[in-house]
Amino acid sequence: MPGSSDPLLRIISIVFPIFAVMAIGWVYARYRRDRGGIDMAFANELNMDVFVPALVISAMATKSFDPVNYRWLALGALLVMLGSGLLAWWLSILLREQAKTFVPPVMFVNAGNMGLPLMVLAFGEDALPAAVVLFFVENTLHYTLGTWLLDHRARWWNLWRNPVIVASLVGIGLSLTKIELWQPLYLAIKMLGEVAVPLLLFSLGVRLAVSSLSDFRIGMIGAIASPALGMALAALCIPLLDLSGRDAAMLMVFGALPPAVLNFVFAERYRQEPAKVASMVMLGNLGALVSIPIVLALTLQ
Repeated sequence: MPGSSDPLLRIISIVFPIFAVMAIGWVYARYRRDRGGIDMAFANELNMDVFVPALVISAMATKSFDPVNYRWLALGALLVMLGSGLLAWWLSILLREQAKTFVPPVMFVNAGNMGLPLMVLAFGEDALPAAVVLFFVENTLHYTLGTWLLDHRARWWNLWRNPVIVASLVGIGLSLTKIELWQPLYLAIKMLGEVAVPLLLFSLGVRLAVSSLSDFRIGMIGAIASPALGMALAALCIPLLDLSGRDAAMLMVFGALPPAVLNFVFAERYRQEPAKVASMVMLGNLGALVSIPIVLALTLQ
């Protein structure tokens, strides 16, 4: 199916597994709601502390991975996010919304929960290192600039406590030094990493099931603004950085991703209108049912 000559069937084959796993998480959370609910806190912590770092290392600690080859793609992702943030700040003034509420969900996208599996399904297993680079750029900026936007007194050195960041640096170090992991150790790390993607999607479905639609207006505006601004800026960055082929397509898909769930976590932590942010995250990820097939139709030609 992924190699089907029918573009519509190919797009369906890419997006169906992603939204199917999310739907299972959503249904299970709704089912458990009247039975005491479902607590994904430990599973999410385990995923971000163990499984996702293992996925990052397994993707980067390969002979074929050279971080220098992804420098322009990484710069493109950075420009897309910073540009989206500036435009979202201007839009927040027009909407008379607090910039601290509106800007981060538009700026920081779901490069982990949705981005990693989407890139692999759309572009193949060989695209995983590039997808991890995009995730690394987004995650690093989110934990630095993102926390500073919400609290100017935030301590950036807490970034180095993030296992995903540490794993990324380890993976890059292994690649640059040409150190090859002992094959049984590499396979063990790879096995742990294979848990990450389905658990990310399942967890996203659970989160959407418990999110609120109380602030529908701002949620709908954010759901439209995030992929629209991201794709427009990605289209501008592609010729500027002379990207082509798979890198150009991946940057377009990156631009179309919905708001990251981490935006809601940060909004709760810093008490920055979490209900509005939850609505933007929920509607944005539901809106991906429309935006993702559109960007895949534009890029998979």
